[in-house]
Amino acid sequence: MSAIQKIKGFADMFPEDARAFTRMEDAAREVFTRYGFGELRIPVLERTELFAKGIGEDTDVVGKEMYTFTDRGDRSLTLRPEATAGALRACIEAGVVEPGKPSRYFAFGPMFRYERPQKGRMRQFHQIDAELLGSAEPQADVEVILMLQDYLSELGIGELSFELNSLGCRECRPNYRAALTAYFESLDASALCEDCRRRMKTNPLRVLDCKVPGCKALVADAPAIADHLCGGCRDHFSAVLSLVDRAGLKYTLNPRLVRGLDYYQRTTFEVTSGAIGAQTAVAGGGRYDGLVQLLGGPDAPGVGFACGMERLALLMDKQEAPRPDFFLAVTDERAVDAAVLLAHKLRTRGLAGECDYTSGSMKSRLRHAGRINAKKCYIIGPDEFDAGKVTVKDMEEGGQLSLDIAAFD
Repeated sequence: MSAIQKIKGFADMFPEDARAFTRMEDAAREVFTRYGFGELRIPVLERTELFAKGIGEDTDVVGKEMYTFTDRGDRSLTLRPEATAGALRACIEAGVVEPGKPSRYFAFGPMFRYERPQKGRMRQFHQIDAELLGSAEPQADVEVILMLQDYLSELGIGELSFELNSLGCRECRPNYRAALTAYFESLDASALCEDCRRRMKTNPLRVLDCKVPGCKALVADAPAIADHLCGGCRDHFSAVLSLVDRAGLKYTLNPRLVRGLDYYQRTTFEVTSGAIGAQTAVAGGGRYDGLVQLLGGPDAPGVGFACGMERLALLMDKQEAPRPDFFLAVTDERAVDAAVLLAHKLRTRGLAGECDYTSGSMKSRLRHAGRINAKKCYIIGPDEFDAGKVTVKDMEEGGQLSLDIAAFD
């Protein structure tokens, strides 16, 4: 009978890969807590309407990519495709989001989207997410951007590009949408991909985000949203750029940056790398004023970002496994129980290591101790067991000594 295989687009993660994820999580806790953010843990499963409302029914995520099913209670449920909607649902339900009273949360975990698996993009992928709720000030945008910069620096990731844009607001975006629609209608629609022909009618801003080369060429001369911003949005974005400049962050303005989710408005940003192939974006986010209210909460503003952990892992230096303090080798079956208890005593003292009580030669045990780079090899053979002792071999210096096992009590 053949073994059961993993599902396409889902990956197993052994210790060498898991170490990178642990490092990212530890760094998030270290950096984000400096900014007053607290860790939030939210479910991976939510009601489908949360994402249809929050992300937008005309987005590719909702229209094509969600893992949605009907449960035994005849409810439509969805594995979360992103974290912001779930985080806001949790904050609204708990009553912890209020206009003018900033609250800060971060989360990480698996997300799910049904799309073609490729390098840096899986059907189960992982994100680190940060949300600052309740503050409409441009300083909140900058604080979140600088926190993201600090986080990526903490991971030792260099040669990244920050791109910024403003998407306007509910007041000025309709004018831009009208100008964009008029521009697209002046084109030969057959030159656009099938998705963009649909987007022209449902959400023309999404055409700007298309990665198909033909569509990218056609939108090169499209109207820029910067020319259609209202006074409030212009002032907000100018304040963001001024403060970012004073902080010394290098960035480029990208008038075509719209992100893939409908809830963004005003400041939006993305961090890219040219070192991981076609999937260049490693993090991104922006302001989403109005989303809290759309999901049933107060009219509280918000700004945040998400990092793709698989993509960040591709850019991080490989981390060696932690070096064991000891390897305990048993070559007398009478000593197996004593070895397990000795290993336990060593571990309660804060030491880390393995206890090998399977059959095998002393030569193979020492070879394994060297392979895992153990600092010391503890040996209990027939002579040691009879004498109530353990031989401790220094794997770095080469010397050894004999100690009473009772001395470890």
